[in-house]
Amino acid sequence: MFSMKDMLSRFTDVFNKNPNSNIGKLIGILYAQMEELNTSLEKVREWRDIDKAQGTTLDRIGQNVIQPRGAATDEVYRVLLKSKIARNLSKTDINTIIRVLALALDCDYKDIQIKEKFSDPNEPEAASLSLIRMPMKRLNEVGMSPLQFAKIIQKTAAAGVSIAQIELAGTFRLSSIYEGLQRDEFGLSDPDMTVGGTIGEVYVPGNDYELPI
Repeated sequence: MFSMKDMLSRFTDVFNKNPNSNIGKLIGILYAQMEELNTSLEKVREWRDIDKAQGTTLDRIGQNVIQPRGAATDEVYRVLLKSKIARNLSKTDINTIIRVLALALDCDYKDIQIKEKFSDPNEPEAASLSLIRMPMKRLNEVGMSPLQFAKIIQKTAAAGVSIAQIELAGTFRLSSIYEGLQRDEFGLSDPDMTVGGTIGEVYVPGNDYELPI
């Protein structure tokens, strides 16, 4: 976009090109309107990206992929939209499920681990996923519960395949320093809470709101 100086420079020398002149003030009004329009158009362009879109713009994307919002926040709805788009192309094998979840939650493939229960030496079971592992930090950032996350996985897996267990992996470890505190990415948090490990757990809360998955 042209600057105001560029716009004034296009006039012939018979005009006073000083920004404080009458013609300069008139061009200033025009320039301000053009800049506001350009800002709006830039926002429209950016909001085509699911990660940047908000509110009703996300709802329109959901209409295109047939994914209702329900009571989901924008952050959770982005996960639903990404997973729905990926599920539409899913082959339902484990590698595809991992790709779908990594795309939906914006995390690395290596952060997600899936095991089939038929390989469990103690309780083998056909058509069942025995363990789904991913960092709890990412779910907390999104604001999605393990039960809601499990429903996405269930929709991604092949028909008839059940979800047996979800483990949310933390990074907290026992201290490697004898009789001392360990403050790093695996230990206790520092005073500013900029570093520190997270505690993992396996749970299914009972007060979730339903998501239209």
